[in-house]
Amino acid sequence: MVLQNPFRRRTLPLLIPCLILLPLVTSLIIRSTDPALAADWRTARNDSSHQAPDPATTPQAVLQVYAARTFGWRGAFGVHTWFAVKPRDAEHYLRLEVIGWGVRAGWPAVRISRQIPDAYWFGNYPKILLHRDGQTAEALITQVLQAAENYPYPDSYRVWPGPNSNTFTAFVARQVPDLGLELPVTAIGKDFLTNGALTADAPSGTGKQVSLYGLAGLTMAAAEGLELNILGLAFGLDLSPPALKLPGIGRLGLGM
Repeated sequence: MVLQNPFRRRTLPLLIPCLILLPLVTSLIIRSTDPALAADWRTARNDSSHQAPDPATTPQAVLQVYAARTFGWRGAFGVHTWFAVKPRDAEHYLRLEVIGWGVRAGWPAVRISRQIPDAYWFGNYPKILLHRDGQTAEALITQVLQAAENYPYPDSYRVWPGPNSNTFTAFVARQVPDLGLELPVTAIGKDFLTNGALTADAPSGTGKQVSLYGLAGLTMAAAEGLELNILGLAFGLDLSPPALKLPGIGRLGLGM
């Protein structure tokens, strides 16, 4: 007669909810002390973070990808991501991103502008996810601009589960695998696959993922490691370098 452990039967069903809820609660507590959380969107900081090379002294091409916590309480859950590109000898950057404000009034979701490339996002400091320059950046910029034009939701935006700003960034990354872009687990919407696809390359181009409209899925890749998506929130394990990936909090360990 084999006796089953009742403690195991009770705790295993609670494991996944705890892996999602506890990090989110922790993130909310941490964010509650952040001045950016209480800032008014009209007066929140949006000046340069001084991370993008100055075009006046940088003739070579530059390509960067940024991520910053979203405005207000939603920043406890996720980030907003965007591209900043400067072709060789250009006098200014082009900033490529998807923004939801104004879409219902007829504005396009995809915005390509000369806005500050490394600006604070409504008071939140942006983090560089990717930097390329020189000849490598030149080739990639052309591909990134073309991929942005091919984005299938140029006039659509939905905060959850997508398509949103992170759906756009992930789409471009999949179209330009030489970027090798790994998006953080806090980039909610990155797993919303375009055109109803159920499988795709991981954004980094180093593995595969399956996803049901961004609501549930699994990613296995050399860059991303193992990520499980439940209701748009992702957590997982990275082995190179070692780290835990938790909803709201992001990466705990070595590396980005």
